[in-house]
Amino acid sequence: MMIKVLVLLIGGLAIGFILWWFFGKHATTTVTASAVDDLQQVDVEVKGGYSPEQIVLKKGVPTVLNFTRKDASGCLDHVVFSDFGINQELPQNQVEAITIDTSKSGEYQWACGMDMFHGKLIIK
Repeated sequence: MMIKVLVLLIGGLAIGFILWWFFGKHATTTVTASAVDDLQQVDVEVKGGYSPEQIVLKKGVPTVLNFTRKDASGCLDHVVFSDFGINQELPQNQVEAITIDTSKSGEYQWACGMDMFHGKLIIK
């Protein structure tokens, strides 16, 4: 009897964790890029996701995002900006500079190659 209760308890906790992981609200880190010499640059660390996950850019200012993948996961070995036609490989422990077109205001998503981890650009 005790084993059945223990199995039900562990199963319920596992289901709760899965629901929280996929559907819960998680804190996101947001960075507002500052322009130096008419160039916005933001460093993005790729390690179990993206940090920062949300980047605010000034419209019309040339922008470079510097992605550094520290995660060995194959899921994170590409970053995809579908709105910009970018599908860039991210070699591990190397900086990959990606130029972003900031000529149009809006919110633009990016994701890993498997569409499991996401980030957002806000251009205003």
